[in-house]
Amino acid sequence: MRAHEAGALHGDIGNRGPAWLRTPVDVNALVPALWPRHVTRAADGALAVAGLSVRDIADRFGTPVYVLDEDDLRSRCRDFRAAFPTEDVYYAGKAFLCRAVVRAIAEEGLFLDVCTGGELVTALSAGMPPERIGFHGNNKSVAELARAVDAGVGRIIVDSFDEIDRLTALARERGVRPRVLVRVTVGVEAHTHEFIATAHEDQKFGFSLAGGAAAAAAFRILDEGVLELRGLHSHIGSQIFDTSGFEVSARRVLALQAQIRDARGVELPELDLGGGFGIAYTTQDDPAAPADLAKRLRKIVDAECAAEQLVVPHLSIEPGRAIVGPAVFTLYEVGTVKDVDGIRTYVSVDGGMSDNIRTALYDASYSATLASRASAAEPMLARVVGKHCESGDVVVKDEFLPADVQPGDLVAVPGTGAYCRSMASNYNHVPRPPVVAVRDGQARLIVRRETEDDLLALDVG
Repeated sequence: MRAHEAGALHGDIGNRGPAWLRTPVDVNALVPALWPRHVTRAADGALAVAGLSVRDIADRFGTPVYVLDEDDLRSRCRDFRAAFPTEDVYYAGKAFLCRAVVRAIAEEGLFLDVCTGGELVTALSAGMPPERIGFHGNNKSVAELARAVDAGVGRIIVDSFDEIDRLTALARERGVRPRVLVRVTVGVEAHTHEFIATAHEDQKFGFSLAGGAAAAAAFRILDEGVLELRGLHSHIGSQIFDTSGFEVSARRVLALQAQIRDARGVELPELDLGGGFGIAYTTQDDPAAPADLAKRLRKIVDAECAAEQLVVPHLSIEPGRAIVGPAVFTLYEVGTVKDVDGIRTYVSVDGGMSDNIRTALYDASYSATLASRASAAEPMLARVVGKHCESGDVVVKDEFLPADVQPGDLVAVPGTGAYCRSMASNYNHVPRPPVVAVRDGQARLIVRRETEDDLLALDVG
């Protein structure tokens, strides 16, 4: 939506709509904030990533395909590492995880968060040092906890009293002392979609601060002395641009830290403020640079620790989307262009909600551009939709595309690195797309395309 000009609102074509619909746009221009850092429009009009044409990518790997600008990913890792040099930066693997990404973030000096046994085995199989892994999740099984303990993961973020009991029993059996953080639900209403706001009281994650469960969890761990309580954890949601929520969260978590000190004489040495830092999906979004985030978060923590007379704990953060989201775009082929009685033009592509559920699930907004060529045609307001049997199968709700877009054209949607492949499905028995990493003009397959044989292999009836 509005990849080429500022402003993005819903409306109708013509004089009935808002002014931006009647403003000329350059459908060939790219807004740098929305695209991986090494994407350009080449002299022949096609997009290129790190010097490699998207037409070559489509010819070799087919479409749809997720295209990862590997140097962009690595540079964003370095940006966070430079901005938080004395803190621990955990890449949130749930955004997108594969062995190539694990190796990249490890080589760039980041830690890694996982939240299931499957993510953990992926991390270990890629050679991530277990002491640099944190294990999240609201319902970790005994088997998952056992695998984490046996592997020697660096920390486990406990999320319930049942989990504390399970982990305590495992630790006693094995004669080990796992390091844990208590996840605290701080009651902050983050300015984001309700499904990705995680710190209000009425939801499944963490221990309630207001109800006293968070303090009770910390006291239980300290009193039993089996697990090593390292600190507290808070995560207020995702796609957040306003740091005021982090300020409230830090104040409340550090007040609990002071309560624990006063009641048990223990100052916990660590504090994790979570992640959820927003990225630019459209020109309406204005994310902060990592250096700005670091400055604001340190100021918040320093002020709250001074107010509570606490030693400033060792901080950690958990960016996922902010690292991988902008580093990837999805490349589609147009199959059908349909004008619906002059109301709207629908541009149908060969993917959809099975490779990007976020538009349907969260009402998320995306941008798009004609990728295989430039065009001198007039801009038209289009809706990019998928091939699935759902009227809600929308990829990009509103975007200016050239009026001569036609079947066989390639369309690219930026900002699809986070949660698109991770949440992909086989709806309508559509195989999931591959992930291709491009670096120095060379492409390599890092996650292969699913095939119909893959689908049938699971069907044993």
